[in-house]
Amino acid sequence: MRHAHTVETVRAAERALMARLPEGALMQRAAAGLAAACAGLLGRVYGARVVLLVGSGDNGGDALYAGARLARRGAAVTAVLLAPDRTHGGGLADLRAAGGRTVTADAALPLIGRADLVLDGIVGIGGKGGLRPAAVPLARAARDSRATVVAVDLPSGVDADTGEVTGPVVHADVTVTFGTYKPGLLIDPAAGHVGAPRLIDIGLGPGLPAPALEALQFAEVAALLPVPAPESDKYRRGVVGVVAGSDRYPGAAVLAVAGALRGGAGAVRYAGHGGEAVLARFPETLVTTGPPSEAGRVQAWVVGPGLGDGTEARRSVDDVLASGVPVLVDADGLRLITREQVRARTAATVLTPHAGEAAALLGRSREEVEAARLASVRELAEQYGATVLLKGSTTLVADPDRAVPVRVNPTGTSWLATAGSGDVLSGLTGSLLAAGLAPRDAASVGAHLHGLAARLASGSAAGVGAPVSAQDIAATLPAAWRQVTGG
Repeated sequence: MRHAHTVETVRAAERALMARLPEGALMQRAAAGLAAACAGLLGRVYGARVVLLVGSGDNGGDALYAGARLARRGAAVTAVLLAPDRTHGGGLADLRAAGGRTVTADAALPLIGRADLVLDGIVGIGGKGGLRPAAVPLARAARDSRATVVAVDLPSGVDADTGEVTGPVVHADVTVTFGTYKPGLLIDPAAGHVGAPRLIDIGLGPGLPAPALEALQFAEVAALLPVPAPESDKYRRGVVGVVAGSDRYPGAAVLAVAGALRGGAGAVRYAGHGGEAVLARFPETLVTTGPPSEAGRVQAWVVGPGLGDGTEARRSVDDVLASGVPVLVDADGLRLITREQVRARTAATVLTPHAGEAAALLGRSREEVEAARLASVRELAEQYGATVLLKGSTTLVADPDRAVPVRVNPTGTSWLATAGSGDVLSGLTGSLLAAGLAPRDAASVGAHLHGLAARLASGSAAGVGAPVSAQDIAATLPAAWRQVTGG
């Protein structure tokens, strides 16, 4: 499991650790790990040209001490001091003793243009807002240069706790972070500036409190996947009901059923107007044209994809929400629910909006949701008393209990932005609900498998990849399942 902690939690853990260590030892640990990471990126350290962008405080100190270590190995290291009167004294003295030199910001641009590596130590994890005006030309020059840009702890200008970006920021190729991940490293829009994150152990240890954010890895996903026992039948494995599609959008029914059939449940019941199209593709589906409540026994429902917003669609949503089993609501279904209706349910509810749908549910603009994804998914989960899977460039899963860490999905590819892919995700996640997974686990595992399947289908795991369709993603789900389990 990859964990991320808030700035306040990290600061408290660092203070407790520093009280047990000699003065300066913690910063030296961070600097040693940072220097080793930079040396690995450079390959040949001797003769390499390294530029440090140094702000005030400990973040700049980390950069200076790391730069001193590189200078002792033969690198030509120059520190650009953005706040000369507030530069970390010990780090500056160490760099100069190692043969490094310093310049002011107005002399930095040519040096950055010739650098092999630029180390961003402008602002630490406590920084708020974008870069100050004096730092913006330096960040832009670093991005435009041929140098590898390495951020210290996080790219300067991003919000460590939320992933929000409110102004100009450093765009890193690699971010070397200390002790634990910070939420902003894993959530867009900030995550788009992080590059490849690398975690350096500085001894904060297992004593850290519960994280604010977590990301499932293969081992955790494999442990949650349903595996039928020898005595299982389709009802023991779970039956999922799908209410999707319409005369206008029968394909949504096909795609939702495709995801459901590959999600681990024992059977899929379909209720709606897309039955003919569903049976043509998946004859194993149990189809009815009546209301969902007359479809037969299910352990979970999926409702909404391609349903439309007419009177019959509204009746279907109401019918499903009145059931006593877990329900996943997606797409058109999200426009037909009320907050009170969802909060009144005794069984679990999972909502799976994209940013535009989340904005409508919250009564704000799409841009506001995309700029503050973490706050938005938490607020939605609290308001509706439901588990919320917020789709997007970084998919987040929030529980209505704020004390439970939000989960961020580590898989996926930009090729997922294709019509119908969300329908497949809904069916897959609903099937996992029917198989007995808790709502938060079903949503997290569904997003993980869905993103991995898209990577495999597009070939993007090894490069940029190629376009995929929703059908490609559904067809690749078994391969993603096998990759996670090693089967």
